[in-house]
Order: sequence, then C-alpha cells, then structure tokens
Amino acid sequence: MKIYYSDKHKGHAFGLPDSRPADYDSNYEHPGRVDSILKALKSTSWAEILPPDDFGLEPILQVHTARYLDYLKDAYKQWMKFSVEKDMAFIPYKPGFKPTSTRFDKVPDQDGFFMTDMYVPVNEHTYPAAIAAANCALSASRIIATQKGVAFALCRPPGHHAGVEICGGFCYLNNAAIAAQWLSSHGKVAILDIDYHTGNGTQSIFYERADVLTISLHADPVWEYPSFAGFAHETGSGAGKGFHHNFPLPHQTDDSLYLKTLDKALQLIITYSPNFLVVSAGFDTFKGDPLGDFTLSRNGFPRIGGAISTLQIPTVIMLEGGYKTDELGDNVVAFLGSFNS
Repeated sequence: MKIYYSDKHKGHAFGLPDSRPADYDSNYEHPGRVDSILKALKSTSWAEILPPDDFGLEPILQVHTARYLDYLKDAYKQWMKFSVEKDMAFIPYKPGFKPTSTRFDKVPDQDGFFMTDMYVPVNEHTYPAAIAAANCALSASRIIATQKGVAFALCRPPGHHAGVEICGGFCYLNNAAIAAQWLSSHGKVAILDIDYHTGNGTQSIFYERADVLTISLHADPVWEYPSFAGFAHETGSGAGKGFHHNFPLPHQTDDSLYLKTLDKALQLIITYSPNFLVVSAGFDTFKGDPLGDFTLSRNGFPRIGGAISTLQIPTVIMLEGGYKTDELGDNVVAFLGSFNS
C-alpha cells in the first residue's frame, strides 16, 4: 500500500499556552501522533512510504476560498502583534457572524468569520503543514484514480472540521473534501467519515451537491463536539437533498453497535455505486481515547476496514483524529492491514 507522508507537519507543534479554553491541551494533536503511526507502518511488509507531489493551490481553491487561504497564511504574522504567547498565536475566538462580502483588514475582526472554536492555534509552520497534508491527500487520490486499489494519506493537521471558509477542531484545510473534489472530475465519489466526531466541515462543503455522497458515523452532537452539526435529520438540501447521511451514536458505543451501524452506511454506498471512496479515518473511537467516549477495541479496526474493503471500490484513506498516541500506530496498522488481507 502506498502511504503519502510529509515531514512538514513537525513544525506545527505547540506548548501549553497560558490563554486557552479550560479543557485545551496541545498534547492531544501533536507530532507524536504521526511518529507513532510511522513506527508501526515501518514494521509491516506492505507499507510503501512516499513523499507527496506538489499540486499547487488550484485543487485546494476548488474547495476553499482565496481569502480564507490568505487568512491562514498570514494569521501567525498578524496575530503575533497581539499574542502574549511565545512562538505561537493562540487565537482567541470571538462569536462569529456571517457577512456575505466584507473583506476584513485586521485579524481580530476576521476570526469570528473564519473560526468555529479556539482549537486552531497557529505558528509559522501551520500553513505549510496544512498545504503539505492536502498534497498527501491529492497524491493518494491520484494513485487510486490511475492504479485503483487503496492508498493512505498520512495527513497532519487533520481536516474534516474545516469548511469552505472555516477552521476549527485542529483542522485548517479539509483534506477529504479536497481529495473528493479532485476525484469528482474522474467519476462519482462517496465520502465515509469514521472519526469519533462528526465531519461537519465535509458535510457543509457538499451539503447542496448530488455528485458526492457524504456519510458520517460519530458521537451524537447532542452531547459531543461540535454540537451544531451531525444530527440525523440533516440530509442535504437543494440538489443535495438525500445525499448526506449522519449516524449519531450513543455513549459507550462498542464494536458490535458500530459495525451494525457501519453496515447501514455501506449499504447506502453500494446503492449510490460510486467510482471512488474517500475515507476520513479517525481512531478516537478507540476505548480510552482522551477525546472520545466510545469503547472500540483493537480488534474492531480490522473488522471495520475489512467491511469497507468488501466494497471493492478504489479507496483513498486519510488520517483524521486519534489521540491515544501510544496505541495509535497499532490501531492504524490494524485498520489498513485489513485492506491487504
């Protein structure tokens, strides 16, 4: 299996800032997550780790706007004029509003428009890391478009909470959406999000479209992040009505319930009959994950991967969440390995 990885993610790292939400801990989303995965992948006989190609900004601009990319690119430099933190800009979120055409000149005025929460600190390496993650997703997409099979994009930072002009939840650019958009010029695409948290950014990007089916299995937003999206009644609108499906799950969801729900999601994909499948693979569903409440076991991941692989659809998989770092690499390998069996 071809694995696309860039070490540019390493600079996107932070200490624990003084000004932060009460429950913020930078140790959740940190470079050690990728270190754990790389170590486990290198112990296998089937992982071929490759650098991504540079696709330029054009495919990213098919999903995100130019003014949003400008915001991400300049946020650190601009915020260091205001930040009390050293070597990072921990952006204090202001409640958002929805102007339709205003272009703000000052970062403090932009934040309420471009952010959904405070879990998106930036430093001088954040934007290059996000671009590199998108290139990993695009490189993996191109290989499955040309050679079929399965490829894995080792994306960091993750992406599924990022919308067209929104960052949040550790996510800056929506890697899955960028991949799906690129693949959509080659055929029908379905996105399956199996992260613990709903893929609200992905949902919003494709909510009015019928050419990309989006499905998310996740903790019920009645009690879990992001709270404002991921409900079962959200099924798309306009041309996209019926092309989005949420499966909110209860506290302490285990292997059995998850797999039963996954089977329902896979039946929707079979009915849709896509040419390509994009999987937002989060591993924060694992029992004991510090940001999750589910109780999936190590053995659950190859069963999930095995079920997805039976679809026999060219599939690009990308990393989203998973914060129990000492177990993360083995969980990822257990999942990916099922596609080789």
